[in-house]
Amino acid sequence: MKSTLFNMVAVLFSITLIASAGVGAVNMITADAIAETKAAATKAAVANVLPEFDSNEQSEQTIDDMPIVVYTAKKGDKTVGYAVESMTKNGFGGVIRMMVGFTTDGKINNVNVLEQAETPGLGTKMCDEGNALLSSIQGKNSWEVEFKVKKDGGELDALTAATISSRAYYEAVARAYQAFLVASGAKDKADGVSGATAAKSASKEGNTAQEGGQNE
Repeated sequence: MKSTLFNMVAVLFSITLIASAGVGAVNMITADAIAETKAAATKAAVANVLPEFDSNEQSEQTIDDMPIVVYTAKKGDKTVGYAVESMTKNGFGGVIRMMVGFTTDGKINNVNVLEQAETPGLGTKMCDEGNALLSSIQGKNSWEVEFKVKKDGGELDALTAATISSRAYYEAVARAYQAFLVASGAKDKADGVSGATAAKSASKEGNTAQEGGQNE
């Protein structure tokens, strides 16, 4: 009896050990692959939002307790633009990460959404080429833009039936602009970007929105 119990325990222990080792090995393999994919996507995004450049220097900032990465692009010894990897936590589906490109004089050159979990067919349209959000700010002088949708008294367009997503998008761009100001030497320290409008809306309408699939 004891021998049989001991054998059963030993077999179960062996199986558990082998399974754990297998899961660990798979995690190591997939983690490397995921990291490589993310690095490639980031590199492509930097190139997509900036004018042509030869090299870039990476620096980090923290704004509103969020990590922000700035890529200062150079062609020879001349700085030609800044790509800012920004984020917000106020998307309808949570975190939105994006790469925002600025020319040296502060114009918004392009935006590339890196990560989002918005509603398919609604908030996800922020990833579409020439979408309403990008069209509202692309080519504009950042200091002249009030990053607010028309529904909140601003002048910027929102995605149809996706106001919460739109607010979050502009919040992340505004945070990128603050990082640009510091990286370019225009300011010593970034101002915080208020996500109060998006957060309030999400909090107030969150339960109803989630139940009804609303993003307004």
